[in-house]
Amino acid sequence: MNKINDLSTIQGLIGDMFKWPKNLEEWEQYKLSEEQIHFFNDNGYLPNIKILEEWQVEKLNKELEEIQDPNHPAHHLFYEFHSNESGDPNSVLFHSLGHWRITEGFHDILWNPAYLMAASQLLGNKAVRFWHDQLFCKPAKHGGVVAWHQDFSYWTRTKPMQHLTCWVGLDDSSLENGCIHYIPKSHEWGLLDKPDLAGDMEGLNAFLTPEQQKQFINKVPIEMPKGYGTFHHPLTVHGSYANKSERSRRALVINSFADGTTSDSNEPLLKGVNIIPKGEKMKGQFYPLLLDLK
Repeated sequence: MNKINDLSTIQGLIGDMFKWPKNLEEWEQYKLSEEQIHFFNDNGYLPNIKILEEWQVEKLNKELEEIQDPNHPAHHLFYEFHSNESGDPNSVLFHSLGHWRITEGFHDILWNPAYLMAASQLLGNKAVRFWHDQLFCKPAKHGGVVAWHQDFSYWTRTKPMQHLTCWVGLDDSSLENGCIHYIPKSHEWGLLDKPDLAGDMEGLNAFLTPEQQKQFINKVPIEMPKGYGTFHHPLTVHGSYANKSERSRRALVINSFADGTTSDSNEPLLKGVNIIPKGEKMKGQFYPLLLDLK
């Protein structure tokens, strides 16, 4: 493998995975319906949105196989890299942040029109700015859990809370291989304390009221074909169970926020990234503006 440049220096499409719309009319094909937006606002999530074609998924899985190697020449560009975040060899969860800086496909998916149009609408038709990416990979037979949590409990170093998560399957996801689950309307609970992400699946219980705990009887599994995505609110409680099936369960995550979000910390917001002083707007090389249709 040859030395790889930091792709965060390029803000826009590099390859031919996606076609950038030439005008507002071409964006229309990607628009969510009013019913879908209402469902998201009411329940805190919106599943089954087609994000990728099968050939695009195959390209990303090939890149994923390459960058999972700790000896990859661009390994230093990851913000985080956990071959197994759980630490238990019988419960493996690969988790990384920063791969958009390393490969063409994971870079360009940030500028995927199908993702961006939906993201802008779900953020209230605001301009979309990138926060960070993630990969969550559960191998067959011994894939670990992602504990129940709210994303914003890990993101309080930015404000105001105008964030959005998009989870995209790189494998078909099902109950058997550890698909994501949501607690409907949990985005109305307010901010909770954060558990260990790859630890006890039920660790969040310690921070819940008895009434909130009862709501887990209504948990919704999101079973989707590969290439489809689900969006959720930054306070929506979600998690995924272990993978004991014969199939892997790989997924990518794109985290974004509305343009105008500011730093709420004088510490680095991501490992190895320049400091944005508290109160200053999130922008620049590592937080690119992805879409502004105004």
